[in-house]
Amino acid sequence: MAGHKPWSELTKNFSPERRRRIDSATNNMIAEMPLHELRRARALTQQDLAATLNVNQPAVSKMEQRTDTYISSLRSYIEAVGGKLKITAEFPEGEIGITNFAQLADEGEEFVTRD
Repeated sequence: MAGHKPWSELTKNFSPERRRRIDSATNNMIAEMPLHELRRARALTQQDLAATLNVNQPAVSKMEQRTDTYISSLRSYIEAVGGKLKITAEFPEGEIGITNFAQLADEGEEFVTRD
């Protein structure tokens, strides 16, 4: 492809400060992403995830579009893509991990969608 250069070629003259800013911005983008992007980053389709969660594909689609969901459903989704859900509250003094939600997984909560 004419006119295309590798990233290393394009960035070879960047200052160390500029490289740090780019790395920081990249890490921030990776640290926060919507569910559908997380699923895609894990190379899974909605159908793959639906099979793992034992639900239909539209249920996965609804969850990915929803802004309000059950913690148990979110936990199931995150575990199905290979992660572990942790709930953290941020305060000016620091962060606190909320632990009582961990009990839900042990009590057999399952994937639930709301209409």
